Amino acid sequence: MGSQEVLDQAARLASSGLLLQVLFRLITFVLNAFILRFLSKEMVGIVNVRLTLLYSTTIFLAREAFRRACLSGGAQRDWSQTFNLLWLTVPLGVFWSLLLGWVWLHLLEVPDPNVVPHYGTGVVVFGLSAVVELLGEPFWVLAQTQMFVKLKVIAESLSVILKSVLTAFLVLWLPHWGLYIFSLAQAFVNWKEAKLTWSFFKQSFLKQILTEGERYIMTFLNVLNFGDQGVYDIVNNLGSLVARLIFQPIEESFYIFFAKVLERGKDATLQKQEDVAVAAAVLESLLKLALLAGLTITIFGFAYSQLALDIYGGAMLSSGSGPVLLRSYCLYVLLLAINGVTECFTFAAMSKEEVDRYNFTMLALSSSFLVLSYLLTQWCGSVGFILANCFNMGIRITQSLCFIHRYYRKSPHRPLAGLYLSPALLGAFVLSGGITGVSEVFLCCEQGWLARLAHVAVGAFCLGMTFGTAFLTETKLIHFVRTQLRVSRLADKTS
Repeated sequence: MGSQEVLDQAARLASSGLLLQVLFRLITFVLNAFILRFLSKEMVGIVNVRLTLLYSTTIFLAREAFRRACLSGGAQRDWSQTFNLLWLTVPLGVFWSLLLGWVWLHLLEVPDPNVVPHYGTGVVVFGLSAVVELLGEPFWVLAQTQMFVKLKVIAESLSVILKSVLTAFLVLWLPHWGLYIFSLAQAFVNWKEAKLTWSFFKQSFLKQILTEGERYIMTFLNVLNFGDQGVYDIVNNLGSLVARLIFQPIEESFYIFFAKVLERGKDATLQKQEDVAVAAAVLESLLKLALLAGLTITIFGFAYSQLALDIYGGAMLSSGSGPVLLRSYCLYVLLLAINGVTECFTFAAMSKEEVDRYNFTMLALSSSFLVLSYLLTQWCGSVGFILANCFNMGIRITQSLCFIHRYYRKSPHRPLAGLYLSPALLGAFVLSGGITGVSEVFLCCEQGWLARLAHVAVGAFCLGMTFGTAFLTETKLIHFVRTQLRVSRLADKTS
């Protein structure tokens, strides 16, 4: 399969399921906003931080390395060997759920049963649900490799929606059940690949610390009470909504593209130059797209954080530290967007040896991140977690940019040019930030709904002006997006 065909498939994977994801996420968003009005901050903190951390850690340690390794290479392979390797995720999941479940029950602080009842049941069911999810891992990898877009999106999204619907029903009709509500909702080898899996396992272990580091510190060091943990997690989930909707599908889809088009661990000058050129052009466009999306969220998010939190969760979120947390998170989303693109290329192009060397950097970064998170949290509260995450993400971006620069150093391609903006577009962002900031001072959020609507109208005008400037100045990116959308529509019509 040629590089252009792989690109077409990757673009279809990223774009065809996007509308479905937006629809499903919107439904979930509304349901979660409803649920928040019937729960205490302590209950939210236990479920969304403590128990979800148990679930995500078990899943991540058991499957992430296998996913990375088995998604590398083409679809034409001995799938019986790949499936044999992937089934190892199940016993690994059992091991991690038992070990971590024991830690969660016996070593961590147990919440007051009068405030958060049935904690033990929650730990058991969340650990069990992680093992159940791992049973479908071989089929997930098959669907991802074969580009079964709608099947993957619908299956994942429906499970989330059903969980939210059941939770909302139980919260409304049986609020005294406590953690039983969330527990019930949660419940409802190739040798070359194996060696690569081990390398990615070591990397995944460190990446999990970097990804969920603040939750580990909250859980094991008790730097925040359960109520503050709940507010932080709600803001974190709201702030990362765009990242999950847009950036994650792009990262997953184009990781597959780069892994199929480029030969892992081989210098760019020694590969097929047509493939190298296509990969460089795609990387440049993705970097530009990530930069523009991230800057838009950062600039406009600063002026609309308080309004968004007030609409989503009422005074519980819009007062206190909530707005400051979300504003800080908007800056983090910019770094998150750029890092997702740079790492999806880096991990697809690295050799096993380079992955192992990168692990040493991740180890040092993990240690410094945990220490920095603890220190910053002692100094400025929960905002310290976001500041530490920004530092962590900045270092990871630097590592990936250095790899990309070395990779293309001897070739005529310069994909990192995607990180440069035209002066006109940069000026449009600065002007929009200033106008919306003044608008927030005079129109939001204690002046009534008419003033809020005026504030939204100001933001819409500034956003339109910024997008118009981008359309006129970033012609290369516009051509790339149009081409891929056209290919995706043609593929949908013929399929």
